[in-house]
Amino acid sequence: MNRERKIEIEEVTEAPKPPKARVSDTFERKRDYLAGFLAQEPKPAEPAPVEPGGDVYEAVIEALKEIYDPEIPVNIYDLGLIYEVQVSPESHVKVLMTLTTPNCPVAESMPGEVELRVGSVPGVGDAEVELVWDPPWDPQKMSDEAKLELGML
Repeated sequence: MNRERKIEIEEVTEAPKPPKARVSDTFERKRDYLAGFLAQEPKPAEPAPVEPGGDVYEAVIEALKEIYDPEIPVNIYDLGLIYEVQVSPESHVKVLMTLTTPNCPVAESMPGEVELRVGSVPGVGDAEVELVWDPPWDPQKMSDEAKLELGML
């Protein structure tokens, strides 16, 4: 099937000018556009995390004790990989954790597993895991139970 396409060409000497933007006289612009922003009252700070303790906190710790490091037969809580567990008044949980080394083979999967396990604890709203490297992990962060299990005591 051979279709011929014809392109029509029209010669023009001048293209029509686009309409100019016009500002209506009915719109009154405030001279100090920051006035409303600066007059606002500061928002109250977010509530501080709840102190350790409580049913949700204890349930999160128990969930963390069920996650084991694949190279060391000790759970990540007793291994000292969990630096902090924060529970907000709304039962949102944030976990600060580290790994034994940055080159740990589970560096990509472990934080996700922790977030899933913590998020599945009854009563937990949102779960967030933050992986930190400072301070670095060392064997002194392990619980006495973990050291005993590994023959370090």
